[in-house]
Amino acid sequence: MTYTTQELIDILDQELKAAWRGERVLLSTDDRLANPVVSKAIGADKLSKVFAYKDFRDQIHQYQRDHNVSGLVWHPCTFKGQTIQLPEIHPDLTAIPADKATLAAATKNIIQFWRSSIDGLRLWKAGHDPIETDISTVEAYIREAEWADISATRSEIYLGLCWGNPKECYCGWAYPESGCHRIIAAIAEPSAIKI
Repeated sequence: MTYTTQELIDILDQELKAAWRGERVLLSTDDRLANPVVSKAIGADKLSKVFAYKDFRDQIHQYQRDHNVSGLVWHPCTFKGQTIQLPEIHPDLTAIPADKATLAAATKNIIQFWRSSIDGLRLWKAGHDPIETDISTVEAYIREAEWADISATRSEIYLGLCWGNPKECYCGWAYPESGCHRIIAAIAEPSAIKI
């Protein structure tokens, strides 16, 4: 019997709790961190917990790849009274090749939801200092994206237009192989919420 995505999430949750209770010990933590000053400041006990969980999570990721178990979870996004169900990679799991195809397949519905939600809103390219943009620029990003994601607050909706590795697309260090253009639709200037 192969574990399901939800069962792997539950197993990882139990393992994380066990690690933080000190029930998992990893004796070889000093040689894992290249900086002895940081290693000493954090302490062997905390490093042991972190690396014990990381090692276990790496094993779960290998299990996912070996048994083709998805790292996707589905969740709702609601804005202006409309709701859409969309997939995302669970933060503790990894993406398998089929997950990227599922993300890409959901893109059309996500873009339709976004387009139907932005009437009367101004568009901004997210960044340290958001820059106002126009629909033609966003449409160009849409054509280039491999998949999309969406999230919302009460007054703003955030569109992610992504490419590359789904697990790395939000990390600045992965650019340009993986990345995500984030578009904020807001009544006026975007809020200070970090997305």
